[in-house]
Amino acid sequence: MNDLIEIKGLNKYYGKKQALCDINLTIRQGMFGLLGRNGAGKTTLMKTLACLLPKKDGEIRVCGIPIENAGEIRRIIGYLPQEFSMYPTMSVAEAMDYLGILSGLAAVERRQRTDRLLEKVNLTDQRHKKIKALSGGMKRRLGIAQALLNDPRVLIVDEPTAGLDPEERIRFRNLLSELAEDRIVILSTHIVGDIEAACEDIAILNQGKVVYNGTVEQLLDTARGKVFTKVTDRAESNKLKQELAVTGMHVQGKKIHLRFLSDKAQPDAESAEPNIEDAYTWCLLAHGVRELPSREDMGGDK
Repeated sequence: MNDLIEIKGLNKYYGKKQALCDINLTIRQGMFGLLGRNGAGKTTLMKTLACLLPKKDGEIRVCGIPIENAGEIRRIIGYLPQEFSMYPTMSVAEAMDYLGILSGLAAVERRQRTDRLLEKVNLTDQRHKKIKALSGGMKRRLGIAQALLNDPRVLIVDEPTAGLDPEERIRFRNLLSELAEDRIVILSTHIVGDIEAACEDIAILNQGKVVYNGTVEQLLDTARGKVFTKVTDRAESNKLKQELAVTGMHVQGKKIHLRFLSDKAQPDAESAEPNIEDAYTWCLLAHGVRELPSREDMGGDK
C-alpha cells in the first residue's frame, strides 16, 4: 500500500445543497492542513474520508484502498471528531479499555497500548481521573490517544485546538507534528496559526470548493506586494476599513497602526512581509469572498 490519499472529482450533497464540489486533492505522509471558515465543508470532507458519510460521486483511495472498502479503511484510520465525548463517569483508563474492546484488541494488547499512548499524550498521571473532571485540553489529548489505539496509518483531527488556551494549543500542535513523522495526519481547522506552525502542505476550502492547494510558502508568495502598514488616526482608519481588507489593528494612544491588503500602493503606507493570515485573506478576496473572517474567526486576538 502507498502512503497517499487521492481524491478525484468528489461531490457531496445534503438534499439539494451541494456541500462538496469537485474536490481534487493528493495528501502525502506528514501533516496536511485543511483550512476554511466554519461551514466551508471541512467536516463533511473529513467524515467522508473516515467512511462516516457516503460520497455522491468521484473517486477516493486511502493508502491505495478504494473508499468503497469501508471496513478495510476504518482499520487504518484514526479519527478525532470536532465534538469528542465519552461516558463522563468513566476514568481515562476505563475509557481506553472500553474503546480497545470495541476495536477488537486482546486484553494484553489493550493494556500495553493504553499505557504507551497515555504516556505519549502526557495523561499517565490522569489515568484514574474521571472524564468529567478533565480539562478541555486533557479531553482533546484523550481523544488523540483513542484515535491511535488501532495504530492507524492515517490520523484525521477536526478542529482539535478550538477553545484551548495558547499553552495547550502549542502542546497539542507539537504532539500532532510528532505523530506526523510516520503517518498521514490531516488537521482540519479555521485557526490559521495552527496551519502556519504545523503544516507544510495545505488546502483552503470555501463553500465546498478547493480555492488553494499547495505549500504554506507558496500561499505566502501570492500575497507578497499586497500587504501594507500605516500609522493613522481614528477617522482615517475608519475610512480605510470601509475601503480595504484590514488584517490587523493596534491602538497606541491617539495613533492607530493598521495592517491591510491592497493590490496597489497606498499613500504614506509601507510595504510589509505577508503572514499566513494576510495570505489566507488575500486568497479569499481573490475568489470573490467579501464577508471576510475576523481575527477572532481565524483564532487570532480580538
